Amino acid sequence: MSKMDWNQARAFSATAAFGSLSGAARKLGLTQPTLSRQVAALEAALGTTLFERIGKRLVLTDAGLSLLDHARAMSTAAEAMALAAAGKSQDIQGRVTISATDAVSAYLLPSLLARVRAMAPQITLVIVASDSISDLRKREADIAIRHVRPTEPELIARLVGEMTAHFYAAESWVAENGKPESVAELCTLEVLGFDPVDQFSGHLRAAGIPVSADQFRIVSDNSVVLWEMVRQGLGIGMMLQEIAELMPNVVRLLPELPGTSVPVWLVSHRELHTSRRVRLVFDLLAEELSRSTAATAGSG
Repeated sequence: MSKMDWNQARAFSATAAFGSLSGAARKLGLTQPTLSRQVAALEAALGTTLFERIGKRLVLTDAGLSLLDHARAMSTAAEAMALAAAGKSQDIQGRVTISATDAVSAYLLPSLLARVRAMAPQITLVIVASDSISDLRKREADIAIRHVRPTEPELIARLVGEMTAHFYAAESWVAENGKPESVAELCTLEVLGFDPVDQFSGHLRAAGIPVSADQFRIVSDNSVVLWEMVRQGLGIGMMLQEIAELMPNVVRLLPELPGTSVPVWLVSHRELHTSRRVRLVFDLLAEELSRSTAATAGSG
């Protein structure tokens, strides 16, 4: 073939990553028929078959496997170019995508973003609410609020404060079951767990709370779902103090426990951080998060 069509190479790379046209189409924001045509066109241009169908999955042929690294290299180069170009933008108008956990997005971001909206109303804020870590190198977000420090050298991070997680229950649950008086008693009660429960129970044991994975009878990977179940009296749950203090009819349990420290990192890509609007939102968020965590630390 005389030239490579980037869209076709991207379709090939995404299909190989997901093993299905539907998953790749969702990732790229395309319809499945469009993606299928792009893959077929690439196969025709190369004169070779890239995938074979095994059950419900598309599996790379030997030829497809031999070409995959080249397609990935094109993808990496294109993403780097897009990042560099976005970082050069000094236009204050446009979109800034912010990634945060479900709970932070639902309960804390609304008040944190009020100042951003006041200072820069022409910026469109896009919120990615997920407990999965967004890949900033692939532009899944421009800015991320994380609770772990990033290790990738392409990313910059600022520790803007620390939050604290405690055990809470609804007043209705306490009225029916009473308040636990000790960690040992708490460990006999119904605790709502984050999935994966083995990891969650391991964090609790490291904090001196000897719960076992089989103690959790309600489990979710969505912190907002679990918190709403706590509020409605289904059991005991952990939540950030900064969020729990916003909620009526919720009681903190075992206040003598120090709680679990949760660092708050604000993260962006080095290339994107030179963008005027990304830097503006980053700096405003850093100020608001620092103020919020400091206020709670002073009251707690």
